[in-house]
Amino acid sequence: MAVLNIVVGENTPILREKASPVEQISANISKLVQDMFETMRSAQGIGLAAPQVGVSNRIIAIDINDYHPEIPPIALINPVITRAEGEELGEEGCLSLPGYRGIVRRAMDVTVKGLLLNTDEVEFEASGLMARVLQHEIDHLDGVLFIDRLILEDQELLETQPERIKRTNSK
Repeated sequence: MAVLNIVVGENTPILREKASPVEQISANISKLVQDMFETMRSAQGIGLAAPQVGVSNRIIAIDINDYHPEIPPIALINPVITRAEGEELGEEGCLSLPGYRGIVRRAMDVTVKGLLLNTDEVEFEASGLMARVLQHEIDHLDGVLFIDRLILEDQELLETQPERIKRTNSK
């Protein structure tokens, strides 16, 4: 496994384009997923999308085990949110936008389907942190960054702390 370079910057082209579907799960895709997990853990992240490591494919890796030991790490190929319900506010950051934090509105509960590395199709429900991370990472596959979802009124909920940078939709 290798630690890959994480693409940074809100205007970096690969982070702003729609990623291509994976047509075939090959050994190269399996290696990429292993490297994505290694990269994410090395950067102390809990989610990573392939475009964040410079690959325009619809692949995400999530590991929230430190917060929810009952939820195993998962990689999804061509993930799609098929249902989203409720709404909650939560603080987010991003490995591709170091130093930025913001309050983001997301669905509380989602149903997601996609492929596992072994080509099995899965569909499952998620709530709380897992639902938030799934939505954040799938957004990456569509060229959407969390800063695009910030609403000024929500940012006022952030406590004023020097290490947090507030963003608004006005650029």
